[in-house]
Amino acid sequence: MGTASTNSTKPAMRDSLIAAAFQLFLERGYEQTTVDDIVTLAGVGRRSFFRYFPSKEDVVFPDHEQALADMTRFLAASADSDDPVVRVCDAARLVMRMYAENPTFSVQRYRLTREVAGLRAYELSVVWRYEKTLGDYLRTRWADRRDGTLRANVVAAAVVAAHNHALRHWLRSGGEVDPQAEVDRALDFVRATWSPDPASEAPADATEDVVVVITKRSTPMWRVVREVESSLGEG
Repeated sequence: MGTASTNSTKPAMRDSLIAAAFQLFLERGYEQTTVDDIVTLAGVGRRSFFRYFPSKEDVVFPDHEQALADMTRFLAASADSDDPVVRVCDAARLVMRMYAENPTFSVQRYRLTREVAGLRAYELSVVWRYEKTLGDYLRTRWADRRDGTLRANVVAAAVVAAHNHALRHWLRSGGEVDPQAEVDRALDFVRATWSPDPASEAPADATEDVVVVITKRSTPMWRVVREVESSLGEG
């Protein structure tokens, strides 16, 4: 999970650096392109590059910091009445929408990361940060559950896996299929699997039906079983 969009509210210099970087990556290759090459093409100095991007890898993933901030704010705004699983699924949809804002850029970046091992490793670190953000939210929401930490970790990982499954399918299509339909289908599967069923969420100490059968010691067991089944309405 990460982002792939640029927009008019971003500084023009930042957008110029991103455009210059990807032009050179596509023409020369990622490894063969230096920061000096990028700033020369963009017509700015090295200090301008590092003002926006700590490293060359960061120019490949220009918006993931903003995406993480948006996700964090979205989760923080959750109401107590919100289903936590639905909320984290909706948070993942925010990321997909950011990818979908600029399909050409997203597809180019996907192809580039498939070719460069260092970028794949960087991408994994970005994915881990998204998963941690989702997991932190879920652990807080399920703090009163005995299985809260386990459930939070598993659901966060499932949401990220579902999102990335849909994202890869969209990117491999060249951005041709409907990205929102893809991610909805994947996340609906997670929601259906993990969202609580009210009927199954009864308190652990809820009173259960007790059936008492009084019978003679000599009564055959099959008759006792039949009387129990009859009492439970199962006969």
